[in-house]
Amino acid sequence: MSSLTPLSQLLEAVFFAASRPLTVEELGALDPDASGADVRTAIDQLREHYDFDGHAVEVVELAGGWQVLTRASFAAAVERSQAAQRQPRLSAATLESLATIAYRQPVGRAEIEEIRGVNSGGVLRTLQERGLIEVVGRSEGLGRPLLYGTTPLFLELLGLNDLADLPRAEELTIALQPHQVAPDATDDGAYASVEEG
Repeated sequence: MSSLTPLSQLLEAVFFAASRPLTVEELGALDPDASGADVRTAIDQLREHYDFDGHAVEVVELAGGWQVLTRASFAAAVERSQAAQRQPRLSAATLESLATIAYRQPVGRAEIEEIRGVNSGGVLRTLQERGLIEVVGRSEGLGRPLLYGTTPLFLELLGLNDLADLPRAEELTIALQPHQVAPDATDDGAYASVEEG
């Protein structure tokens, strides 16, 4: 494969220094002579370079921008090495609220609490402190309550480019079904528990 262009090399350097996905506009600001098309061409060249030469990293479109990430096939080894920065785990209550916001946004606290059946003030504060949600406006309803939506960090942590990449409700219904009982091939009439997959 041919060597990288100076613009591709510049993008590569910036990708390795960045801690978040960078938009085409941000990347274009690095070289005033480069158009958006030039930046996209340089990104494609860098992606092909990593793919062709079998690198352990790849350029990924994520959360409305681009970022260099370790390939998924190495994720378990990186996790074991503890070299990656670990995000504190979210409680079940926090995940429920985050899912409600992701699928219903913009959504107010009252609607979140109606769905969950419990007070969500502390959970919403935690999600805001972690940068996963933000106030996106005010409702036209009585008292003009705050409305919440997810942030680009939410997309980044889930490995999504935009909200359209979230699983559809039908996909979640299938994925969350309890395991089924199926006949065990080694036993006449006996049943064994198997996971649906």
